[in-house]
Amino acid sequence: MIIETPRRDIKDLDRDALQQWLAQQGEAPYRADQIWRWIYRDQADTFDEMSNLGKSLRQTLAASFAIDRLLLAKHEKARDGAEKFLFELQDGRHIESVLIPERNHATLCISSQVGCAQNCRFCFTATGGWERNLTRGEILGQVRDVKHRLRHPEVLTNIVFMGMGEPLANYRNVVDAIHLLLDNKAGFGFSQRKITVSTAGLVPQMEKLGRETAISLAVSLNATDNATRSRLMPINQRYPLETLLEACRRYPLRPHRRITFEYILIQGVNDRREDARRLAKLLRPIRSKINLIPFNEHEGCRFRCPTETVILQFQKRLIDLGYTAIIRNSKGRDISAACGQLRARTEGIPIT
Repeated sequence: MIIETPRRDIKDLDRDALQQWLAQQGEAPYRADQIWRWIYRDQADTFDEMSNLGKSLRQTLAASFAIDRLLLAKHEKARDGAEKFLFELQDGRHIESVLIPERNHATLCISSQVGCAQNCRFCFTATGGWERNLTRGEILGQVRDVKHRLRHPEVLTNIVFMGMGEPLANYRNVVDAIHLLLDNKAGFGFSQRKITVSTAGLVPQMEKLGRETAISLAVSLNATDNATRSRLMPINQRYPLETLLEACRRYPLRPHRRITFEYILIQGVNDRREDARRLAKLLRPIRSKINLIPFNEHEGCRFRCPTETVILQFQKRLIDLGYTAIIRNSKGRDISAACGQLRARTEGIPIT
């Protein structure tokens, strides 16, 4: 019996690797950009559609590679317009992406890993543990496939790496994907200002990200003292607040750009008057803005969301101290809103 070897997803190749393969076939390097345009701009599903490539090259591509789509396992749409996509990967694992409608555009929140190893105490994804990194093609596939489903794909202008996983723990694949997301010639052509990577605080990778890209950085802070942050986010034991904030001060921000600090407000844990005062003091030397995120309560977690009065008071204190502080209420609360819930239900992951 002959067992066919699965063809590699061509989206997993970066430009250098594809150009090297093309050179081995006696083809010019510019063919790589032609292939990317067909895949990412024109949404081609087969190499036969690539009419500006020779027939022989199309046949060789088809014999060597696949242009995979992610399998849409589940799709939910909320009353507020948010849409959650549960994608099944080739190995049967699942990831989530969320499309968030804004007034005149849309933002897509994408995953970078299957699960997450950071074990943040407030995060639902952490309950399922970590399984593996996503490939470059699986990261890009989320954007490509959601755009393919949109009636008006041009409304998708923003990409945030805030889904399942810690993006900087899958550094190389994430940055390779970012380069293609930014590529105006052959990729998606997103603006640098419209792509945001959110990190729990992997300091060495943050410094590399600042050198290799000019995208926006968001740091999940969530506490103003080391004891509280270590309790909420174990990564703080490796990179305590002093180390993290020093890396933020050194981060090579472009003119008129700021680091976004995400601060999940949890009742009785980090929502007091002194927390707001310390937060303002900690961030004073950094060009920053603050996203206040009321905790999204979910089954199996003992944390609770503060009252609306407490949330508004916390915001007012920061504004009075000269900060831009925006309350980011989670959308899609009626469709398994917490990241990882849809995957957990599908895979039978126990909630603890």
